[in-house]
Amino acid sequence: MDLFSSLKMAWQSLLANKMRSFLTMLGVIIGVGAVIAMVALSQGTASGITSRISSMGSNLLTISAGGSSGPIRGVSTSKLTNGDVEAIKNLPLVKYVASESSVNSATIAIGSNTWTTTVDGTAPELMTIKSWDTVQGAFFTASDVDSVNRVAVLGSTVVTNLFADGSSPLGQTIKINGLSFNVVGVLSTKGSSGPDDPDDIIYIPLSTAQQRLLGSTSVKSISVQATNEAALTPLKEYISTLLRQRHRLAATADDDFRIRDMAELLATIEDTTKMFTFLLGGIAGVSLLVGGIGIMNIMLVSVTERTREIGIRMAIGATTRAILTQFIIEALLLCFIGGIIGVFVGWGTSQLLSVFAGLTMKVEAWLIAVSMGFAIMIGLFFGYYPARKAANANPIDALRFE
Repeated sequence: MDLFSSLKMAWQSLLANKMRSFLTMLGVIIGVGAVIAMVALSQGTASGITSRISSMGSNLLTISAGGSSGPIRGVSTSKLTNGDVEAIKNLPLVKYVASESSVNSATIAIGSNTWTTTVDGTAPELMTIKSWDTVQGAFFTASDVDSVNRVAVLGSTVVTNLFADGSSPLGQTIKINGLSFNVVGVLSTKGSSGPDDPDDIIYIPLSTAQQRLLGSTSVKSISVQATNEAALTPLKEYISTLLRQRHRLAATADDDFRIRDMAELLATIEDTTKMFTFLLGGIAGVSLLVGGIGIMNIMLVSVTERTREIGIRMAIGATTRAILTQFIIEALLLCFIGGIIGVFVGWGTSQLLSVFAGLTMKVEAWLIAVSMGFAIMIGLFFGYYPARKAANANPIDALRFE
């Protein structure tokens, strides 16, 4: 029997039991759909984060408190201070410096409307360093920082939730943890690329955050823009030497701070994304394996039901290979069709998450190809045993089967 005849018989067999065929494919459909949706989420999230970091330029350094020393590795007991920031500003090769200190889960209110978000105290230079724009008003100024003014710049998500009636937030007074702030600007939408929403934030002068909300002169991080990309390496050395001196670290002591450039940050994100992608793909792949087991079980039932048919085919000359090929093709056909439907399910789920949840999803050709490849491999692996059982049937016993 040629391949075309085997395909035709396999197709007719599937059509003869449409509901059973669909239910058999369901595990593969869910598995392929889950793999595509989960990996698309991981890839989209990484792509969005990488794009945002790349837009800041290749001449940016980020300094954070905490090295690898201490009783618990990676846990920071050190602090970066306003004095550190001012000292870094005076170093050569420095173009812009902006420090940040955050108030997490701050309660924002205007009238009866409330919202919980992050409030980030910073300097106006952050706007330039991160290449941001405002759609309304402007970012606060150095004068606002010096005067400890209670002014705020809102992210678009905050505006959407606090000003649902569409009114302009400019000039309005909001309360942050009970303190009144005047809204002076609204940032352009950056777009969500994962569970964290970069537009769900409020920026206020660093001095105001430290004195009115935090009661501390420490800063969470410092962003330093070098004069050019070539200046990054020497500037990192300058900053490291300066901070070690200011923090009075012994020559043998580890740094109590971390300095990262964009290349290092992007490499870290890439490694994390790969691990996250494999993890999500593996979790979704389990459902594919379950679908394969379901296919094997149904194929075994099918072989039992068609024992007499197998005996008749053998009696009229069908070879063991022909029987084996037919049942393997049936399993492959189930997985192939299930895989195709699963691709559309995964793609559709990705589109829905993108539209309604605001997540960045990235469905690429390689992802579809790999998912289909796995589906076909599942069909071949789990279809072989039932096919082998059918091919090894004794024709005399098979003809006697009722």
